[in-house]
Amino acid sequence: MGQLKIDMLGAKFTIQSSENEEYLDKLLGYYKRITEDVSKIDSIRSPLQVAILSGIMLCDEVYEEKKNKVALENGQLPPEFTQDTVEIEKRTREMIEKISKVL
Repeated sequence: MGQLKIDMLGAKFTIQSSENEEYLDKLLGYYKRITEDVSKIDSIRSPLQVAILSGIMLCDEVYEEKKNKVALENGQLPPEFTQDTVEIEKRTREMIEKISKVL
């Protein structure tokens, strides 16, 4: 069980989690980097705006990763994969087929 002390965007509190503290620190560090980037946008002025936009950006990352995972599970490659990735995927599938036939 881990404990995370948060002091950012004008808020200060502590949370308990079943995750270890090292993992929680990494999450907080990543979130802080996102909020620092968002804070550089001139039109964003309040900590609440920073927090909301940071959350939306993180949701976008999660959504894209899930979409890519589903595409891969369905045998499709996400559009951002390069031609090299397509070739690697094709060769990997061919090798798996050959191995399956031998076994």
